[in-house]
Amino acid sequence: MDNFHLTKSGGNWHLRREGSEKDLLEAPTKEEAVHKTQEYMSDKRGSVKIHSSEGQITDERTYPRSIDPRRSKG
Repeated sequence: MDNFHLTKSGGNWHLRREGSEKDLLEAPTKEEAVHKTQEYMSDKRGSVKIHSSEGQITDERTYPRSIDPRRSKG
C-alpha cells in the first residue's frame, strides 16, 4: 500500500506520494485539496496523511475504506 502526504507549501496544498517531490495535485485551500484527494484516490489503494499548515499530521485516511485496519469513523 502506498503512502501519500497532503501538505501546505508555498501558499498552496499539495498531494505527494511518500518519497517523491512530484505533485499529484495542488489546490489553494485545504478543503479543496481534501476534496480533490478523495477524487484522486477513488481508484487507488493507499494511506493519506493530512498535515496541518504547521506540518503536524492531523488525520489519516485509507483508500478504499474497506482496507482500513481500524473500524473507526473518519
